[in-house]
Amino acid sequence: MNDETSKLIAKVEHLARQEQLFAAAEPGRALHLCAAVSGGADSMALLRVLLELREAFEYTLSACHINHGLRGETADRDEAFVRAECARLGVSLTVFRPADVGMAVPPHAGEDWARRLRYACFAQLLAGGIDCIATAHTATDQAETLLFRLARGTGLHGAGGIRPRRPGYCRPLLGLTRAETEALCAAFEQGWVTDETNESDAYARNRLRHGAVPALRSVNDAAEENLARFCEKAARADAYFAGQAEQLLSIARLDAAQTARKAPKAKAAWRLEPLQGADPLILEAALHSLVAPVRDAEEKYIRLLAELVEQGSGAVQLTDTVRFCAGSGMLWQEKSRSEAAAAPAFSLPFAPADGAEFVLPGGQTLKTRLFVSGFREKTQGVHKKDLKNRADYARITLLYSALTLRTRQPGDRFRPAGRGLSKPLRKWMNEAGIPAEIREGLPLLAAGSEILWVCGEGFAEGLAPDEETVQILQLELENGGTTHEHE
Repeated sequence: MNDETSKLIAKVEHLARQEQLFAAAEPGRALHLCAAVSGGADSMALLRVLLELREAFEYTLSACHINHGLRGETADRDEAFVRAECARLGVSLTVFRPADVGMAVPPHAGEDWARRLRYACFAQLLAGGIDCIATAHTATDQAETLLFRLARGTGLHGAGGIRPRRPGYCRPLLGLTRAETEALCAAFEQGWVTDETNESDAYARNRLRHGAVPALRSVNDAAEENLARFCEKAARADAYFAGQAEQLLSIARLDAAQTARKAPKAKAAWRLEPLQGADPLILEAALHSLVAPVRDAEEKYIRLLAELVEQGSGAVQLTDTVRFCAGSGMLWQEKSRSEAAAAPAFSLPFAPADGAEFVLPGGQTLKTRLFVSGFREKTQGVHKKDLKNRADYARITLLYSALTLRTRQPGDRFRPAGRGLSKPLRKWMNEAGIPAEIREGLPLLAAGSEILWVCGEGFAEGLAPDEETVQILQLELENGGTTHEHE
C-alpha cells in the first residue's frame, strides 16, 4: 500500500472517529455493519476500505446488493460481479430483488420508486440484526446535492447536505471525492462496473455531474472538497440554530387553554412578538420546523411564512389542508374542517400477535388473528374482498420493526394494492371515495409515515397473502360486535 492510499484510508478513519460512525451498538457487543454495494467504483472502494478498517474498529462486516430489475442484463451483470467479488474477499453477501420485500416493478419506475425499494431492503436488514448500513456517498455526491438544493431553493438546513450519520445509516466516504474512490480501487487492483444511466443527461443530477461540477473543478481542483466542507459547517450551524429555534417556539407558544380561548380554530398558536423580534436565522429555523412535518420545506415556503410573521396579518395555504394565519398578535396553524369535527385521534403501539385486542375511541375494538395459510388463500386472487384485511405475517414482521395503530397524520402515504405506486394518503382517500366524515377517525396501521393498512380498504401493495405465504395476519374492527367495513 503506497503513501497516497494510506492517506485516503486515514481520511476515512478520521471521519469515522470524529462522527463515531462505528460506535458499538450496545456495551460489550461489536457493531454489525453492512456495506451497500452496487458494484460501482464508490461502493467497491467503500467495501475495500471497510475491510482495511475492520480490525481498528472491531466491527462485523457484511454486504448487500439490490438488483432493482430495471436494467435487464446489465443489472444481472452487476449482481454477478458483486457476488463474485464478495466471495473472493470473503464477505457475506445478501442480494435483494423487488419481490424479496413484496414490491413489484411498476411500468414506469423512477428514482423515487428505486429509492423506496432500497430503503425497504435496508429496513429488512436492520430488522434482522444489522446495526448499521454503510452507503458510499462521497464528497462529490455532497457537492452535487448542495448545488441541486441551492438551484431549487433551500435554507441552512438543506445546505447541510448529506449528514455523515443518522439512526441506522452511516456515510464513511463523505470525505473523499469520486476521483479518490477510483484511485483507491486502482491501488487495491479492484475492478468495478459502470451503471450506464449515470451517463444520461436526462436526469438533473447527471447534468450537474457532467457540467457544473467539472466547471467548478476547473476553477479550483479542490472545489468538491470545499463544497463538502461548507456543507459540514452549514450542518453544524443548522444544529445550533435548530436548538435556538426550539427555545424561541417554546417561549412564543400559547398553551392549550390560551389557544382555545384566543384562537378556537387553531391547532397550535404562538405569540408574534417574540417571533418578530428574533434573529432572522433563528426565525427561519423555527419556521422550517413548522413546515417540515406537512410538506417539503423548500425556501419559498419558509419565505412566505416569514413574510406572514413580519406583516402580522393574513394567511398562507401550505397544502390543501394546512393553513397558517396571523392576526391579533398571534401566529397559528388552523384546524382543517375535518379536524374540527373529527373523531378523537389516537396512536397505539401495535404488535401483530394472535388474539390481541386494541380498544379504540368510540367503543371500537380491533382484533388480530394469526393462522396458517390454507388452500383457499393460496389459490384465490389477493384482491378478493374477503382477503383484503389479511396480510402475509412474515412480510409485516420482517419489513417493519415499529408499527403503530393510529389515525391519519400529515405526510402519510399509501401504496394501494395492484397500482404499483405510492400516493399521498389524502389524495388516495379522495380517489377511493372514502366518506369525508369518517376519514379522520379511520383506523390505520402505519410504519412511520408509510400506511400499511386502511380499515375497510385492505393492505398496501406487496403485503397481501399469495402462494408463498405460510402464516396470515387478519385484522377485524368490531363495533358492538359487528365488523366494520365501509363500501
